[in-house]
This record gives sequence, C-alpha cells and structure tokens, in this order.
Amino acid sequence: MTVRPSVPGDAESIARLFLESAEHHAGLDPERYFVPDLEWIAARYRDGSQHPRQPPGEAVTLVAEAGGQILGFVDAQLERPLDAMHRDTIYCHIAEIAVHSGHRSQGIGEQLLRAAEEWGRARGAEYASLEYHAANTRAAQFYQDRLGYWVASSIAIRRL
Repeated sequence: MTVRPSVPGDAESIARLFLESAEHHAGLDPERYFVPDLEWIAARYRDGSQHPRQPPGEAVTLVAEAGGQILGFVDAQLERPLDAMHRDTIYCHIAEIAVHSGHRSQGIGEQLLRAAEEWGRARGAEYASLEYHAANTRAAQFYQDRLGYWVASSIAIRRL
C-alpha cells in the first residue's frame, strides 16, 4: 500500500469513500448529517475545492492506494487558534478521514493519519487535531487508545 497526494483522477473513488462515511455519520446523527450527492463531492475533489478556506500549500488530500484501488483518504489543513488566549501554534487539522468498510482494521487509517501528521510537521505544525462525533465510540477508541490523541476540548451545541 502507498500513501500519496491525491490527483484529480482520484475524485470518484474519494467521493465514494466520503459518501460511505457520510452514511455512517447520518446514522449517528441524522439531524446534523446527510449524504450529499456523489457528483458534487467528486467535483470538489476533482477541482481542489475540498479545502475552500485554505491558501495553496496549507491543505492536502492524501490517499491510500493498493493495486490501483483507493482504499482510504484523509484531508488535512494547517490552522491557527482564533482565541487570543491560545498560544500562536500551528495545528495540522484532520478535516476528513475515511477508509473503505471492507478494508478497516488493517492499519490503513493509522498510516493515513501518520502521513497527514508528517505533512503537517514538515510545515511547522506542533499538534495534530481532529474531531469526531460523541456517539462514534469506535473512532474515539481508535484515536485515543491506538494513536495517542487526547480530548483537549469539547464542543457543545444547542438548537436555536
């Protein structure tokens, strides 16, 4: 398996993995998540607009490929805290990650995250950050127990 930067020709495969993840999240919280149109997601990855607020060079999509098949992907971007009391630190924020359901628990997600972390480290990031739904206990276990992430803050929401 190889982890490499994505190219426009990967867009359809990435979009299918994205939708698989969207279905999972919509099952966890249908009030907040939905399954978008495949072609819309593919177009975002084909034209590079999956990172709409990031300047060039401050975001990347990496794919895990084996035998010509995309098995997973990760979107990462550099971010700085907005809160004035936070130290001026660069974070490598993992915006999206998905691994094909038939290839999970084979180390692909870990390799994708490690590659994204290395990408961020090479660009000055001191921390990696990500978020996951509170009901996604499998993700929590993976990130915390296996990869050493810790809960640094919580986001609370309320319907208005």
